[in-house]
Amino acid sequence: MTVTSTVLRQHAETQYANELEALIACDRRQRPPRWKMSPWAVSTYLLGGKLDNGVEISPKYIGNPRVIEIAVATLATDRALLLLGVPGTAKSWVSEHLAAAISGDSTLVVQGTAGTGEEAVRYGWNYAQLLSKGPSLEAVVASPVMRAMREGKIARVEELTRIAGEVQDSLITILSEKVLPIAELDDEVQAQKGFNIIATANDRDRGVNELSSALKRRFNTVVLPPPRSADEEVRIVQTRVASMGRALELPGELPALEEIRRIVTVFRELREGITADGKVKIKAPSASMSTAEAISVITHGMSLAAHFGDGVLRGADLAAGMVGAIVKDPIQDRVVMLEYLETVVKERDGWKDLYRACRDVMA
Repeated sequence: MTVTSTVLRQHAETQYANELEALIACDRRQRPPRWKMSPWAVSTYLLGGKLDNGVEISPKYIGNPRVIEIAVATLATDRALLLLGVPGTAKSWVSEHLAAAISGDSTLVVQGTAGTGEEAVRYGWNYAQLLSKGPSLEAVVASPVMRAMREGKIARVEELTRIAGEVQDSLITILSEKVLPIAELDDEVQAQKGFNIIATANDRDRGVNELSSALKRRFNTVVLPPPRSADEEVRIVQTRVASMGRALELPGELPALEEIRRIVTVFRELREGITADGKVKIKAPSASMSTAEAISVITHGMSLAAHFGDGVLRGADLAAGMVGAIVKDPIQDRVVMLEYLETVVKERDGWKDLYRACRDVMA
């Protein structure tokens, strides 16, 4: 399939193909079996840097580099990787880019939900083939995990803890024995070198199923923490907003750094329950107030400014998205938001426009 500019969101290996090719071309370090590049190059692809040939690699993850190094080193062993963290800490983003860099293919994905069945993890059946020819390999519908085992690639399991416990445990034999039995055919699929699994999970949302101790032992867990500082979070938001603006072809100017910093400040204060200067305690809303939501608020504001304003992002453009991200519970969160507006936003120099715009939205 040829990916063109009409694709709304390209896979990582397509969007960053030039960077991946540049890294592979200059990578002289040892590569694990079937890896497209060495662990050093994978880490450089995620963290960014300048290559010897002058090519700039953009950072995909902004944070503690040791976290990425541990994740990459894990995948170079026979241990699976579990990326754990609160919502919005870039677990899926990191998972996709790790798979793209290691296997050149980030599309072997199992999306975990309450309705995810065992066939999504192991295999299913083509019932037309099954009825006409009986049980056979031709009638087997391979799951992304089975395909990754056959091809020696990385499989991704998103939101592992949303999958029912008995389905989760179907991974145990795959991870420990590197074999997927097909009992109906008295056959099996043995994993080729290069196969591994990256799973993501968080324990904050509702509908979470605890992992069994047997399954936990088969993963090396790496926690992706929230951004350590406001400056780090501002940089993350600024980078992702610029990328999304280009992908969505939003007209108008890129948001000023001051506007990004205002949204990041609001989200961090509500998330931590105290103002940045440590002087005022704040009630926390039910929303997670993640970095990902801050990115969405800025992008939404850019769209408003571009299509219904003069292209310059202002407080009035941010207000609707900000209130929508904070007020998830129409009663309790509304009280929290109004209190925050009156005690913090209203009193802050240069924030009167944001205060008035939020009050108008909540009126």
